[in-house]
Amino acid sequence: MNETITHLKVPMEYEERSLCLGPEGSVAHVTRVLRMIGGRWKLPILFRLFAEPSMRTSQLLRDMPGISQKMLTQHLRELESDGLVARRDFGEQPPRVEYSLTNAGHGLMPVLMSVREFSRYHPEQS
Repeated sequence: MNETITHLKVPMEYEERSLCLGPEGSVAHVTRVLRMIGGRWKLPILFRLFAEPSMRTSQLLRDMPGISQKMLTQHLRELESDGLVARRDFGEQPPRVEYSLTNAGHGLMPVLMSVREFSRYHPEQS
């Protein structure tokens, strides 16, 4: 039985749906990435770290008015645990810590830039 899946517009055997919808399918992978970047401050953090090779917490706080120290720390920890941001502790007193994008974080940036371009060419419908 041939069935057309709407997101690819390609005829596909019914049994092959697991390629998109199964636990290792496209939907699962995209959902995982969206979870990684979900959160009010994660995208601003990623874009700031893309613009600057490394930044201290105080710089990020200055560049993102409205974010609290607690939220910044929480989002940085989540991004670090997801492998998108690296934390470098210099082991000095007073403490000095810098954050930068990992290779995975840099690999995600072209995708985010593509999403930005999609948004520019497809403005909100009122």
